Amino acid sequence: MHELSICQSLIDMIADEARRQAFNRVEVVRIEVGRFAGVEPGALAFGFEVASRGTVCDGARLEIVDLPGLAYCFACEESVELSDRLAPCPKCGGGRLQPTGGDELRVKDLEVV
Repeated sequence: MHELSICQSLIDMIADEARRQAFNRVEVVRIEVGRFAGVEPGALAFGFEVASRGTVCDGARLEIVDLPGLAYCFACEESVELSDRLAPCPKCGGGRLQPTGGDELRVKDLEVV
């Protein structure tokens, strides 16, 4: 489960920021996860709960913002939303697509005290 190592890195990064900006506790962590990021949201939530124990994030709520998978279709000449990275264009059925979004995994913001 690589989500646990992602959570550990996330908490380490937040702890560094807590020292830099002098906050004591995190109440909410919002992260953006793209559909193609290869991350299971349920496993990420579980990993965060486990990894945050005894840290500045202990008891914090993890909010996961799902981002769609996006691609540019060369046939339609439009940006389209995809349910799967290898799916054809939902508008024209074409297969010449360039992914343009959906692989994000980033901290959107924190609510701290």
